[in-house]
Amino acid sequence: MRGEDRESGALFSYVSCEARVPADHPLRAIRAIVDEALEVLSPTFEGLYSRIGRPSIPPEKLMRALLLQAFYTIRSERQLMEQLDYNLLFRWFVGLSMDAPVWDATVYSKNRDRLIEGDVAARFLNAVLQGERVKKLLSDDHFSVDGTLIDAWASMKSFRPKDGRDDDAPPGGGRNAERDFRGEKRSNETHASTTDPDARLYRKGDGQPSRLCFMGHLLMENRNALIVDVALTHATGTAEREAALVMLDRRKRRRRITLGADKAYDIADFVGALRRRDTTPHIAINDYVTKTGKRRKTSIDHRITRHPGYAMSQCIRKRIEESFGWIKTTAGLAKTRHRGLDRVDWMFTLTAAACNLVRLPKLLAEPVP
Repeated sequence: MRGEDRESGALFSYVSCEARVPADHPLRAIRAIVDEALEVLSPTFEGLYSRIGRPSIPPEKLMRALLLQAFYTIRSERQLMEQLDYNLLFRWFVGLSMDAPVWDATVYSKNRDRLIEGDVAARFLNAVLQGERVKKLLSDDHFSVDGTLIDAWASMKSFRPKDGRDDDAPPGGGRNAERDFRGEKRSNETHASTTDPDARLYRKGDGQPSRLCFMGHLLMENRNALIVDVALTHATGTAEREAALVMLDRRKRRRRITLGADKAYDIADFVGALRRRDTTPHIAINDYVTKTGKRRKTSIDHRITRHPGYAMSQCIRKRIEESFGWIKTTAGLAKTRHRGLDRVDWMFTLTAAACNLVRLPKLLAEPVP
């Protein structure tokens, strides 16, 4: 018998968000890990908020909503508020009841800025990694490092002379006027973006276009390829090696460790700095043939490359590209939606924490060897 297409409104509803989310949904396991980390951060939240005045958006709900943006590739705060209005799964994960009003997008962004000032993203990443169940998954001896470019939220047309003189600027044309850069010399010493002064003009290699961007860096442990530290810097030729040393110095260790990396890290000064830090450089050898026909001299000697652990590190270090791929595609951070080094750094760190959270439920379900 065919059913009738008839709408019948009910006066009361007794269905909760909790009942509508399947028991085996992946977000349930992630929510449990997130709640444990947020409970650790409760004293930090207390220090960020005053005890008088009107109650703000709870920081725990803010953090869960920000994680949803990364999990489901939500482009903006306004789109997130729209999803929270009708998506029961999102309401359950954030902690909103069926009848709770959704926040205004502007109010949400203002409350998020308070968390940025408190460096909550880095604390949250550490809280996730320091959980009793998660700590057992981490390696204390073997790590890998790499960097990637993140396009700035700024147009190339905003890259103007710092002294204010712009003789070649076309007259009129509105905010998106045509501009011909051919033959014009531009560099980070003489020019800066008027949209985001922290962005830097950088070219990844020969034949590649110059871009206004930042440089993000990850430190990965090699046992389960989890991100253990994050840094975001200006895009420069030495930023990858400088950030690697900073992240290594932040780690507490009692014995020698290994660090895997690609050919860009095969520099004598960097290798020497690693050895002074009791770190064995498992770095890919950069021995390309120069224009004169001579092979470049590598800083990695045979005593390292002959060891079986070197070949293993070279194989595992490539898994860091999986994290970069997830951060730049699924989480939508190939081009940042924020301006300023501090704000982009905060969002990059939180997105790296979200990348770990996506993988942790499956890792925790497997027996620990």
